[in-house]
Amino acid sequence: MTHSTHAYQPDPRNDKIRIDVNGELFVRAEAKISVFDSGFVLGDGVWEGLRVHPGPDGRGVIAFLDQHLTRLYDGAKTLDFAMDVSKEALTKRLYDCLDANGAHDGVHVRLMVSRGVKATPYQDPRATITPPTIVIIPEFKTPQSENDGAGASLFTVHVRRGYPDVQDQKLNSHSKLNCILGCIQATKAGADEALMLDPHGFVATCNSTHFFIVRNGELWTSTGDFCLGGITRSVILRLARANGITAHEKNFSLHDVYGADEAFITGTFAGVTPVADVDGRQISEGRGAMVGRLQDLYKKHIAEEAAKGR
Repeated sequence: MTHSTHAYQPDPRNDKIRIDVNGELFVRAEAKISVFDSGFVLGDGVWEGLRVHPGPDGRGVIAFLDQHLTRLYDGAKTLDFAMDVSKEALTKRLYDCLDANGAHDGVHVRLMVSRGVKATPYQDPRATITPPTIVIIPEFKTPQSENDGAGASLFTVHVRRGYPDVQDQKLNSHSKLNCILGCIQATKAGADEALMLDPHGFVATCNSTHFFIVRNGELWTSTGDFCLGGITRSVILRLARANGITAHEKNFSLHDVYGADEAFITGTFAGVTPVADVDGRQISEGRGAMVGRLQDLYKKHIAEEAAKGR
């Protein structure tokens, strides 16, 4: 049976989590924003997914937080709205929210920022009448893929990752309709995730993760020209190269994918997940030697980062 690459094990603690809305904590059922909010009206905002691991004092540490916040603030600048909270203040807000929930391990955080509330539901940014809306949702989530090595199933969709003059794919915006349409098509085809091509027909990325193949002991991933600047993606590339694994960022086609020795996807939520098949072609039986090695390297690196504390 197929499942999302973001499938997780249910946890009753999530029913009672407290969510931070603009610096104030609310229980889950009472956490609300205005129907005039830019994020709701137009998808006008940026977001980050963050993963929490236990630090040396037992308190949760957000992995690669500096990189995530840099991407978030760069996104806000691209959308031309000013964050009224500094990175330092937002960091404190994030950790205060984790501490209030006792959320120190196995936690995934969705950090969402919209342009703010509008006077009327219209796209012009000048209709915005408040500072940005900032929401922090911490949830206890153990990826389902951590407990199975079967691997994900991918389906190549007709929805492309477009040119940056249409919608820059490096912008992690709330507007994810092209990814959602790709996800819908893959789901209808019985797959877990959509494999998306770039405008030239080369493999770009997946709808919510980044895609790698293994050929003759080498890692191949896309050039990155038509996908989000993935943080886990960049970590895997660095770890591979630091450990003597040749890693290429290059154009390649579905022909190269179908003949790969292994394939995997990367993301903040589940880390490194094997891919079993693409478009009905079996790539592997699940976790292969390279994927297993990279998973070990990644987990070790995460542990080292968490050990540095907050």
